[in-house]
Amino acid sequence: MSSTDLAGLLAAKIRDVPDYPKPGVVFKDIAPLLADAEAFAALVDHLAARAKALGASKIVGLEARGFILAAPAAYAAGAGFVPVRKEGKLPGDCYREAYDLEYGSAVIEVQTDAFLPGERVLVVDDVLATGGTVEAALSLIARAGAELAGVEVLMELGFLDGRARLAPLLGDAPLETVISI
Repeated sequence: MSSTDLAGLLAAKIRDVPDYPKPGVVFKDIAPLLADAEAFAALVDHLAARAKALGASKIVGLEARGFILAAPAAYAAGAGFVPVRKEGKLPGDCYREAYDLEYGSAVIEVQTDAFLPGERVLVVDDVLATGGTVEAALSLIARAGAELAGVEVLMELGFLDGRARLAPLLGDAPLETVISI
């Protein structure tokens, strides 16, 4: 399936929810996409193919919707899955990183033993907005000693300029989005 066809298939299954989680925010609801077997399979296949092409041995999913996308993609790619979670949700020793969202702030964590030194990691999330969550995840991955293979995002809200924020952190690793808004 071409990237244009994939983007069209997936975009048709994403619903806008105005004023959620607070007034002025238009939430991009991917539940209809997840409920559509064809669309969900196409997205998982795309993510798995990217992981293989980039030589990733682990796929990181960012809480919470990134888990839904990254876990089946990791399985399909024959890679491991690593959750990056909100503070206090993972047992054992964790690296922590605070960051700002487009409508607040938060802290995310990854377990200190989640990666082998130099292991290639693909980061997967549903939305790239201001880039704060991905930026924090990239910091965690670097602190854990892994190598960034790339970042794959279902949709990018280009008007929030998250891509520019991430550019200095990516090095040679690609940042790809399926749908640009």
